[in-house]
Amino acid sequence: MRNLAIMGASYLQLPLIETAKQMGLKTHVFAWRANDVGETAADVFYPISITETDEILKTCREIGIDGICSIGSDLAMKAVNYVAEQMNLPGNSMRATAKSTDKHLMRLAFAEHGDPSVQSLLVSSTEDLDLNTLRFPVIVKPLDRSGSRGITKLETTEGLSEAIEHAKEQGFIKQALVEEFAEGKEYSVECLSVEGKHHLLGITEKFTTGAPGFIETGHIEPACFSNEMKEQIRLVVFHALDSLELTTGASHTELKVDDNGNIRIIEIGGRMGGDFIGSDLVRITSGIDFVKAVISCALGETPDLTPDILADAAAVRFIFQKADIEAFQKLQSEHPDYIVRSEIHDSDAAVHDSSDRHGYFLMMADRREDLLPYLPKQEAE
Repeated sequence: MRNLAIMGASYLQLPLIETAKQMGLKTHVFAWRANDVGETAADVFYPISITETDEILKTCREIGIDGICSIGSDLAMKAVNYVAEQMNLPGNSMRATAKSTDKHLMRLAFAEHGDPSVQSLLVSSTEDLDLNTLRFPVIVKPLDRSGSRGITKLETTEGLSEAIEHAKEQGFIKQALVEEFAEGKEYSVECLSVEGKHHLLGITEKFTTGAPGFIETGHIEPACFSNEMKEQIRLVVFHALDSLELTTGASHTELKVDDNGNIRIIEIGGRMGGDFIGSDLVRITSGIDFVKAVISCALGETPDLTPDILADAAAVRFIFQKADIEAFQKLQSEHPDYIVRSEIHDSDAAVHDSSDRHGYFLMMADRREDLLPYLPKQEAE
């Protein structure tokens, strides 16, 4: 039996663990012990933090793993690609990993290669900025986090110092980015790279809380684009993936498209998108098993990208408040056949980032228009 190492044990990794088992692989899951679902779902669980890369490498050598992967986590990809490089297994280089997990290095790579991105300044405090030349609005964000953690939009200098400190607190590297705010509607793009050749699997339309934190409230696939616009997005994203030197496995690109069709790349992660995008929405809307393809890449096999199920529209809505629960109840009443699965927790606690949300419901239908009534209203930016 072949051995697959998986970084992380949260719910994000559960589709990876389950799919690997279905493929006849023995799953070895590494994570800090936190009573997460992956701890019991794994064939073998190792209570080793995904930041302890040398300890993970030592254990993986003892196991004799055949591949290593993770989905939905930028931090996990540092361990994945470090172990892969040291053991001569498929993965992205550590140079590519640095550029796809450190947003400052990412911006430098985009600037060097002419990718349409945003202006960005690396700071430790407001003393690193010339406030007289700073153009508002701006976004302040951590250097190395995802999931809407530590993000603030500001229209003036008021609150700038606090926003920088908040971003630094949320990050592992204690610096922040102050960036130009890109106008337009936000989307994400899921791709799979095999030996440097990129494949576009899906484009997701995002719904967020809007300013100041832009926490994602829902997603729908497919996004509503003409074939010409979809091709333009494909070309921009593939060029940016080359700029970051991402050659192997999944990638998740976040971008904005304004009213004039101008594309601006927000960021790219060298991993599958979370929030059920890669694991479920792509699967439903493309007919391609994205998770299985990621595992195949990790094992050095050519993934099968032939659709094996009929494609439908798919969406997910997250639970923040009573209105979201009422939307689920309306869906249950009007179209219970649309419901794929749900998990809703009874809580009045405030939601500060994507990890605080109180559940979700996942749905599918023949057309995206059928699902739109059950998604949240898009808040103004």
